[in-house]
Order: sequence, then C-alpha cells, then structure tokens
Amino acid sequence: MSLTVRPIGADEHLAFVRAQRSVSFLQTPAWGSVKTEWRSESLGWYDGLQLVGAGLVLHRPVPRLDRYTLAYLAEGPVIDWTGDIGAWLEPLAAYLKAHGAFAIRLGPPVRTDSWSAGQVKEGIASPDVRRLTDMPSQVDPVGAHVTGWLSGAGWLSQSPEDGFGAGHPQYNYEVPLAGKSEDDVLRGMNQLWRRNIKKAAKEGVEVSQGSVDLKAFHDLYVHTAERDHFTPRALGYFETMFAAMSAEDPERIKLYLAHHEGELVAATVLVRVGGQAWYSYGASSTEKREVRGSNACQWAMIRDSLAAGCDVYSLRGITPTLDADDSHVGLIQFKVGTGGEAVRYVGEWDLPLRPLVYRAFDLYMTRRESVRRRGR
Repeated sequence: MSLTVRPIGADEHLAFVRAQRSVSFLQTPAWGSVKTEWRSESLGWYDGLQLVGAGLVLHRPVPRLDRYTLAYLAEGPVIDWTGDIGAWLEPLAAYLKAHGAFAIRLGPPVRTDSWSAGQVKEGIASPDVRRLTDMPSQVDPVGAHVTGWLSGAGWLSQSPEDGFGAGHPQYNYEVPLAGKSEDDVLRGMNQLWRRNIKKAAKEGVEVSQGSVDLKAFHDLYVHTAERDHFTPRALGYFETMFAAMSAEDPERIKLYLAHHEGELVAATVLVRVGGQAWYSYGASSTEKREVRGSNACQWAMIRDSLAAGCDVYSLRGITPTLDADDSHVGLIQFKVGTGGEAVRYVGEWDLPLRPLVYRAFDLYMTRRESVRRRGR
C-alpha cells in the first residue's frame, strides 16, 4: 500500500468523519475553530484517488521561532491502526516536516488494556493494589501492536505515571452501551448511583437542555472551580465551542441543566460524534447537593446517548491510582459507580523531526511547568 498525504477541505474532512463509526470530537474540523490559539489544518490520506484517512492537525509555534510548529493530532489521526502503521505515519511525517513542523505529537485512539468496574472496586479495597496496572487486565492486541511500532520507530512516549500530561489523559472511564437498554445500564450501576438517580427524581429535580443558558452554566462552573481548586475556562471559550460544533452538526454538543425548585443545582456538557458520546464538562452548586442534580444530569446524558444509538459513553479522564489514601481516588470511585470499565489507551507520542528545536521546546515547556507549579 502506497499512501499520500495532502490538505483537504473542511467539507471533505467532515464527510469522512460522518462515514466512520467512531471518531474523537478532537478530530473534527470544528475543533480547529474552537482552539483559536492554534493554527489548524485538515489532512487526508489517499490511496490513489480514494480518501482513506483523515486528521485534524493543530500547529503550535515555537516561542521566538515562529516558522517552526509542533504538529498535534489529539486522539488521532483517523486511520487504520491495525496494519502497516509506517505506511500511514511516514508520509505524514514527510509532509509535516516539509511544511515547518519540528515535531509531531499524536494520540492514537487505540486501547491497550481495560479493567471492569468490579476489578476496580476490589483494587481500591485491597491493601496490595496501588494502581490499575497492579491488576490483571483485558489486553487489546491492537494497542500492543501500535505501542510496539511507535517505540521501535523512534517515537517518544509522553504519558506520565499519573496518566495526565500536557495533552489528553491516557486513562479514561467508559460505559459500554452497544446492545443495552436503560434497564441494563441501571443494573450495571452500583446501589448508590441508582439510589441517587431515584432521589433526584423524587426531590423534583428537572433536567432540561439549553445552550442559550451558557452564562448560567458558566457562573456555576466558576463556582465549582473555586470550590474544587481548578482554573476555569472563560465564558468566551464555551461560546466559541458551542457555536463551532453546533454549526458543524446540530446534535454535536448539548448543555444539560438540572433545576430544583427553580434553582440551578448542576449542569453538564455532552459531546457526540457517531457512535461515541463524551461527558466533557460539569458544574454543581455547593448548596442542595443532597438533591443529586449531578446524578440526574449524568443519567439524562446516558439515556440520550442510548437513544441516539451510541456504542460508548465516556466519562473522560481518570488517574490510574487505586490507593485509598490518594486524593485522586475519589474521582475513579465516583465514575466506577456507573458500571463500565477503566480503559488505558496508547497515550500520546512525539516524533522529533528537528531534534535541536525539539530539545529547545522541551526545555521551554519544562521551565514553564516548573513556574506554574511554584505559582500554585
């Protein structure tokens, strides 16, 4: 197989995405419009005249060396990862180097391992288990193939021990939906989740959709950030995100709002592409947490994902820690209550194309992270 890589238009890129069952929303043309601080480019892989693969590339310039960029394909590209990977990635590297990239960073949308909800629960309870990787897993041979090829071809893993790096998380929590009914999904949840969903309904929590209420969502989101000690995104980011993604597909992004007696108590953002749905952002009030608005929002999103025929509902990133004394374990405990499974992906990998520039960029990022940590 001899493939060529060249730019494609947004319409052609979107048509290719729509023909696939599973594509990350980070690989849609609209995502390039959301990430306004990066220059975006849609690339296509051609076998003769046929478009057989596509990728959204975000170009980040090097400080003081603007003619060079880091070419980033988050959770992509959308190619066949099961066969000759070199036939896909070698022409990509040649194209990007010729157009000023000093390195490529990509995150293949390929699993390496998974652990059931029962395993995760047992691991948290066991004094001998500290991490997901301390337990046996369901191994995906495609993930092993991709990891082995990238390592052998000189790509550098960017996935840290905690699973969270500069890009997107390597570990995620996902609820399989294919072939399941609402009752099936409910039965897979733990007793606390089922009870909280019922309590929200009994308390009269009402969940509605409404992107026009982005300001209300953002106010609650900022409140959540202050309470939980993270840096919130600006309202303008969400306005851009909803405008760009809704223009591409009116069903792409939805805002869910949970009200109790007229008060907004929780809000979430759902993104859907083809057969996959993602819980992307969430916010909740400190008051009235007992009415379980967050659980009501999650259940509404899961039900809508089932109705849309999705195969997977993703609750996004987790850390691999199962140590009961680790502050991060609460996140996985919350998500494991939905049933489903913890999943490790191949993670993000870099290919230096201009080693000297790459080393300078790596040093810059290391220093910036050090400053950021000192400023916490």
